[in-house]
Amino acid sequence: MRAVPTWIDKVHDRDKVEQCIYDLAFRPDGSQLIVAAGNRVLVYDTADGTLIQPLKGHKDTVYCVAYAKDGKRFASGSADKSIIIWTSKLEGILKYTHNDSIQCVAYNPVTHQLASCSSGDFGLWSPEQKSVSKHKVSSKITCCGWTNDGQYLALGMMNGVVSIRNKNGEEKVKIERPGGSSSPIWSIAWNPSKDEHNDILAVADWGQRLSFYQLSGKQMGKDRQLNFDPCCVSFFSKGEYIVMGGSDKQASLYTKDGVRLGTIGEQSSWVWTCRVKPDSNYVVLGCQDGTIAFFQLIFSTVHGLYKDRYAYRDSMTDVIVQHLITEQKVRIKCRELVKKIAIYRSRLAIQLPEKILIYELHSDDSSDMHYRVKEKICKRFECNLLVVCSQHIILCQEKRLQCLSFTAVREKEWLMESLIRYIKVIGGPSGREGLLVGLKNGAILKIFVDNPFAITLLKQNTSVRCLDMSTSRSKLAVVDEHNTCLVYDINTKELLFQEPNANSVAWNTQCEDMLCFSGSGYLNIKASNFPVHQQKLQGFVVGYNGSKIFCLHVYSMAAVEVPQSAPMYQYLERRMFQEAYQIACLGVTDNDWKDLATEALEGLDFHTAKKAFIRVRDLRYLELINSIEERKKRGESNNQLFLADVYAYQGKFHEAAKLYRKTGHDSRALSMYTDLRMFEYAKDFLGSADPKDTKLLMKKQADWAKNSKEPRAAADMYLTAGEHMKAIEIIGEHGWMDMLIDLARKLDKAEREPLSRCAVFFKKFNHHGYAAEIYNKMGDLKALVQLHVDARHWDEAFSLVEKHSQFRDDVYVPYAQWLAEHDRFEEAQRAFHKAGRQAEAVRVLEQLTHNAVVESRFNDASYYYWMLSMQCLDIARDNTEKKEEMLKKFHSFQHLAELYHVYHSVHRYMMCIPRFPDILVIVFVLNVCLLRDKMLLVAVLDVWIRDTLYALAKQSKLLGAYKVARHAFEKLQGLKIPSRYQDSMELSCLTVRSKPYRDSEDLIPMCYRCSTNNPLLNNQGNSCINCRQPFIYSASSYEVLPLVEFYLEDDISDEEAVSLIDLEVPRVQTNSSWQEMSSAESQCLRMDDGTEDPEDDPFTAKLSFEQGGRAFVPVLVNRAVLRSMSRRDVLIKRWPRPLSWQYYRSLLPDVSITMCPSCFQMFHSEDYELLVLQHNCCPYCRRPIDEPS
Repeated sequence: MRAVPTWIDKVHDRDKVEQCIYDLAFRPDGSQLIVAAGNRVLVYDTADGTLIQPLKGHKDTVYCVAYAKDGKRFASGSADKSIIIWTSKLEGILKYTHNDSIQCVAYNPVTHQLASCSSGDFGLWSPEQKSVSKHKVSSKITCCGWTNDGQYLALGMMNGVVSIRNKNGEEKVKIERPGGSSSPIWSIAWNPSKDEHNDILAVADWGQRLSFYQLSGKQMGKDRQLNFDPCCVSFFSKGEYIVMGGSDKQASLYTKDGVRLGTIGEQSSWVWTCRVKPDSNYVVLGCQDGTIAFFQLIFSTVHGLYKDRYAYRDSMTDVIVQHLITEQKVRIKCRELVKKIAIYRSRLAIQLPEKILIYELHSDDSSDMHYRVKEKICKRFECNLLVVCSQHIILCQEKRLQCLSFTAVREKEWLMESLIRYIKVIGGPSGREGLLVGLKNGAILKIFVDNPFAITLLKQNTSVRCLDMSTSRSKLAVVDEHNTCLVYDINTKELLFQEPNANSVAWNTQCEDMLCFSGSGYLNIKASNFPVHQQKLQGFVVGYNGSKIFCLHVYSMAAVEVPQSAPMYQYLERRMFQEAYQIACLGVTDNDWKDLATEALEGLDFHTAKKAFIRVRDLRYLELINSIEERKKRGESNNQLFLADVYAYQGKFHEAAKLYRKTGHDSRALSMYTDLRMFEYAKDFLGSADPKDTKLLMKKQADWAKNSKEPRAAADMYLTAGEHMKAIEIIGEHGWMDMLIDLARKLDKAEREPLSRCAVFFKKFNHHGYAAEIYNKMGDLKALVQLHVDARHWDEAFSLVEKHSQFRDDVYVPYAQWLAEHDRFEEAQRAFHKAGRQAEAVRVLEQLTHNAVVESRFNDASYYYWMLSMQCLDIARDNTEKKEEMLKKFHSFQHLAELYHVYHSVHRYMMCIPRFPDILVIVFVLNVCLLRDKMLLVAVLDVWIRDTLYALAKQSKLLGAYKVARHAFEKLQGLKIPSRYQDSMELSCLTVRSKPYRDSEDLIPMCYRCSTNNPLLNNQGNSCINCRQPFIYSASSYEVLPLVEFYLEDDISDEEAVSLIDLEVPRVQTNSSWQEMSSAESQCLRMDDGTEDPEDDPFTAKLSFEQGGRAFVPVLVNRAVLRSMSRRDVLIKRWPRPLSWQYYRSLLPDVSITMCPSCFQMFHSEDYELLVLQHNCCPYCRRPIDEPS
């Protein structure tokens, strides 16, 4: 650090009496200096020390001045007890007084509130308020200062106390110094640094101590002994340094922690005040003898560099070691002034005022930044330069070099013939390192620390300014006092070249023939003996490693990445590929690597080209180089052919073609042109060649047209070349149907593959007529059938099946699947049946039945079960092996169909869906029938039983069948009843018990065979309790029909029985007591008493004769009985084989009964007709009314 005087002035009064400078203040922008001198306020221009204007307003000595932070006004305080507020235009605008002389003033940096302090009180004034608020104190105030945020005011007093007050003047913290009134506080200052976490107060007292306190009053560190009485303390703008002056008649520079760094300026009297110019390194002093001295502080750079490690001084007492590659930094706090720094490999030497510290790295890791103290040399040294080696330190003082061990033992000493201007460690074994030394007289020497004799390398006529030696130590670069860079061959002492405008030089540590030097704002890079390449760069070059140049600019070191493109191209111009590659490895752009690779490849230096292409990851060229190397291994040596391949890869096709023809490889040129779609060039190259080659060229051109999105041209070319399949593919993909049908009609029917492909495209674009035409042309009936099936043209498919029955399965099976997909399951079942796929037909019906039951569609379930039964009957007829199994299933499905048909009405009643006018009676009868059927009680779900019982109970009670109702309610007691029915069921169960325990006679069914009245509930199920004859129910109302089933004797066939029944027999008509008998020959009329003799009707007589007994005795009739029957009284169920027909005789001919010819269910004729009118089909089997029987 050096202090350079800028200007000095001395203040006198009119009588030439020296005026003491008690206080100074800078305008915030630093342009003006306010001085308290005598009873005047002086204003100086800081640039040159010109007195701008003296301000008069005080009547006595001015003790203090202060400038507001906003620069609008400043204040002065005087022994005349007054404060004057001045504007920046040097005009007084306000004046107020205290009871005692004013000792100090300070402006709040935020609110611009002014604190004025006197011997007995202090006041607070701001422009917003009219009056000054004053506060008494117990001791004389000597100094004051606001915190950075303007919240607190510190007051230093004569009794050794520091009082910290808030903005209202209330004391918050009181700091009592140990010396008390014998150590008055003479100066305080708050650290203005924004980096500090706490407000730091520097306190200087006349106990000759400097102390630091936090806002809370806690002392930081120990007191610093000063050895003089301090009169002023002032921080730099950023708080890094302190300026202090006093009775020692000088101003000194300290760190912010109180470590003395040096003297700024010595004076002839006490330094009463000192201030730092805002945001600068200028310091002004005010002395007791009236001297005003303005100094500029120059902080010199203390640093050291070795390869990629740079150490420099920071804040005068710290050393920062920076790794220039990784940008890592480590700070070493020395807490004393750092005078010199040297770094070498793992060693770091730091010279302090009274000692030298030797540090070493903690490990051998190249990125390790942890330093630890190895040795301390506790001795004061005076030297110009400091160098450290592995085991020694080298001190340079003028002409003398001293080599000391780390224990301060002087081992060697060299005395030079001239002043030493430059010294550098150039490496070597540990303890035997070499030093490169440059002298003022131009001599350059090499010294080894273990050798007492210096070796003169060369001597030039100009003084040495900078030195560096190449990696191999064969070349030496020197910058002389005329800023000329000279490069010598050390062995021959020959000057290789010289370049002007250089202030520093450095060899590239990774390349022997490259160096760089800086000067005049430019960076110069020189490779070998090529011209210099320049680019702009500020600073000094201090190192050159690969592509990184280490540049020192002002106080900072930076690693600048510099592409080595220029020197690389210089080597390429001379076709020095190996050397260019070495330069490129130091750092060039990707484009530079590509240029290097290309030049080396054209120069047939395949080894260098391969390495360069690997760096840019160009696999295409690497494959080319590998193929050439393989060919060379096989013995090929024609460099022109290799060069032709290179030209072809580079796009120089005509040059490549010429070389191919020159080397006799015309086919390669043709392949190149066709691959590149340069067909015109290929035709020119071929001339009048073989037609095969022309056809091949046409095919390749068609391929190119296809790939280049010109399909129509490609198709035409393929047709010309005879490639029909490729042409069809293109035409079909683009949907050009007109072009495709023309081509298909031109093709011969023997060309089946192209024709088939045409048909596929016709199908794809829904031109089924063209596709059918193609298949007819080919005679492919199977494909034609499949075409109609895929197009869902079922009529055309069925017409083909009629002519060619072998395709039945190919049509009906897809047809059935299509019907099923469109929810036409019944038609699908019939189609499966028609196709002979009985298993599929049954599976469809089973799924339909299951779905209907799950969805509570019981009427549909009945219908599907009936269809299943008929399906099983068909299978039993056609398949004798499954006859028994299918017949068993037939009867089971028939019975389930009846049960679901019955339960459908019950379910509708429970869902409150009325269907018939007499729904109550019908539901009653239905439930009786259901409860009589034991199979239903086992097969159906509990919910069915519950619903049936509940409906039966309700309707029985309503219709007077109280016995049945009570029975139903008792059964319901053991079942889980929904809560919505619970209350009504319990009420009905109680009320029914008050009714007689019998059923209404109108509801009692009668057996028409034996005329026995049967109870509603009996243990015979749906048979008579007397004759065991099964009841025949109407399929709509479920009333008992007056029908009795009879059986034929074994020797009577169905055909004979029908013929006997159809014979004309005498018909008897009864009208009251008259009977009319007629025959073909005669008619007669007789009176009768109205009683009919059973013997007159053989069937009726047979009923009476054969009834009775525990076992059921069927009615068996002979031919005579059959002959006696009337055709209108007999109903026949004509079941298909293998089932037998069933015969029923109506005992009440007046009751009209209708039987469905499809499902053979019996109905009252009126009910049947009504249901058919409603549904247009049979209510049971759903046979359309217009369908023939």
